[in-house]
Amino acid sequence: MTHTTVDSPVGPLTLVATDGVLSGLYMTDQRYRPDDESFGPVDAAPFADVVAQLEEYFAGTRTTFELELDLLGTPFQRTVWRALCSIPYGETVSYGELAAAVGRPTAARAVGMANGRNPVGIIVPCHRVVGSTGDLTGYGGGIDRKRQLLAFETATLASSTGR
Repeated sequence: MTHTTVDSPVGPLTLVATDGVLSGLYMTDQRYRPDDESFGPVDAAPFADVVAQLEEYFAGTRTTFELELDLLGTPFQRTVWRALCSIPYGETVSYGELAAAVGRPTAARAVGMANGRNPVGIIVPCHRVVGSTGDLTGYGGGIDRKRQLLAFETATLASSTGR
């Protein structure tokens, strides 16, 4: 494993690679963030494409990521994380809607737990999941960051479509 840290509008992001493939993107004070010692030595080399795509995202010119990911989790977690990638940029779904989308309509709480364990926030857009009433609930990177990311995507989408 290797890692590097990059600046972003939502604060420093620690990028982690396993065998050269992105396996983690962690924010400062993120819930379920592994110990920094587990990230391996600092080496920015494996992250050029990740950094470029994050810069495009934060510049408002990228709405989806095209990166190889090495995500460690249970089969259910990986199913939820794949489903997160289908939520359109600038839109939200509820935990219940996401549970139904993965074929487990009564598992909204389990979907929420899997969402919270997402190891590559922003790229796998867990910030696009909200409570059943539209309230911003639970986000491993903190509610303020979730609000910031959603507001950014909404504003970017509105300016690009003239809405």
